Amino acid sequence: MKKYFVFAMLGLILFSCKKQGGNVSTTTAAPQEKVVQQYFEYFNQHDWEKMSSLYADSAQMKDPAYGAEMMVMTQNDILKKYTELGQMIPDVHDSIIAIYPSGNQVVVEFVSTGTAPDSTKFILPICTIFTIENGVISKDFTYYDNF
Repeated sequence: MKKYFVFAMLGLILFSCKKQGGNVSTTTAAPQEKVVQQYFEYFNQHDWEKMSSLYADSAQMKDPAYGAEMMVMTQNDILKKYTELGQMIPDVHDSIIAIYPSGNQVVVEFVSTGTAPDSTKFILPICTIFTIENGVISKDFTYYDNF
């Protein structure tokens, strides 16, 4: 009898747990999350023009590839950056691990994969903090190991 009770309790515990993070349906997502989800959809379609249009005219950016300092990029700068990335790594793809919304900021944990120009495959864990203001990305602070 005790054995059945233990199994029943374990079953209740397991089935009552909910997965945290991950992809969230756009029908229940906050407007800030929807912008970020659209960003990743355009990124994975390599539609750099539509993706860059999700940014403010002048967005604050941090990217280890450009050093540790914050810089300001226009939509055209962003379009150029990602067009060059797509040419250099034609199979680049991002897979979202989790999305953490908090007010006008959305933190996204994801993994970028692709084939580098020297034909080596890569898997790169990345974390980006997006700030959404007036329906567009005003800040994109991205962190990953650049070594």
